[in-house]
Amino acid sequence: MSSAAPMKHYLQFSDFTAEEYHYLFERAAIIKAKFKNYEKHHPLTDRTLAMIFEKASTRTRVSFEAGMYQLGGSVVHLTTGDSQLGRAEPIEDSAKVISRMVDLVMIRTFEQEKIERFAANSRVPVINGLTNEFHPCQILADIFTFIERRGSIAGKTVAWVGDGNNMANTWLQAAALLDFRVHVSTPRGYEIDEKLAVGPGGARAGSYQVFDDPKEACRDADLVTTDVWTSMGYEAENEERRRAFADWCVDSAMMAAARPEALFMHCLPAHRGEEVTAEVIDGPQSVVWDEAENRMHVQKALMEYLLLGRVA
Repeated sequence: MSSAAPMKHYLQFSDFTAEEYHYLFERAAIIKAKFKNYEKHHPLTDRTLAMIFEKASTRTRVSFEAGMYQLGGSVVHLTTGDSQLGRAEPIEDSAKVISRMVDLVMIRTFEQEKIERFAANSRVPVINGLTNEFHPCQILADIFTFIERRGSIAGKTVAWVGDGNNMANTWLQAAALLDFRVHVSTPRGYEIDEKLAVGPGGARAGSYQVFDDPKEACRDADLVTTDVWTSMGYEAENEERRRAFADWCVDSAMMAAARPEALFMHCLPAHRGEEVTAEVIDGPQSVVWDEAENRMHVQKALMEYLLLGRVA
């Protein structure tokens, strides 16, 4: 039995409530267990997911495509060669056409405005597979991975070391919703846009704190996480960023400042020797491979929820 809800989109982490996340994390655990036990779980038989990629991807494509097939559905894969949003035709027209032919759309693109315009004209739920501003599916997987390993994230401390990018923005939204803290340390000039990250709802008091020293940001953290220094679309800044971020490489000293049981996460792909040392990412505190796999399981729960509502 499922309780169908009004159509929802998932464009940024703040689109869902804490209670909805509690449901999604529980549901993801059930769906993952079925996968591990080779139990068929086909609630989305005869449903179709359209995936639109304006930014290339390995994990996003494999996790959504494999996940949709495992749910019994099918997938249409579009790249910039097949569909360039807003170029061949207005985004609004593309949304009206594509959403009449499929049941769900995942978009991985550049500006958040593109996905918002598409969603405003879509007859089916739209999922943000990544934009310049937000990466909600990745943080969904990261928090689920933390819960698997350490239990509830409420009251915990997450250290974000590196660029004030889409991942950092999304961590701040998650902290405000799920009652944990984020310690943010970025090089000068690469700070988080707090107005964008927090959004119109405002941040919960004390949900994040900014540190000049990345090691101090890691002190007593329960989770240390980072990302590449140069995100997709900013390659022209690569050399400048290498110089600016030289002291923001997560190393064993930063992990030693965190709690002894602290985990390390990275959304991948990683550049060993830049944003993280090989000793850390390949070490015992790293859970990056579980984190990568869990993209698929949380996204299956998300797609099921967007199409069927809560499943009893």
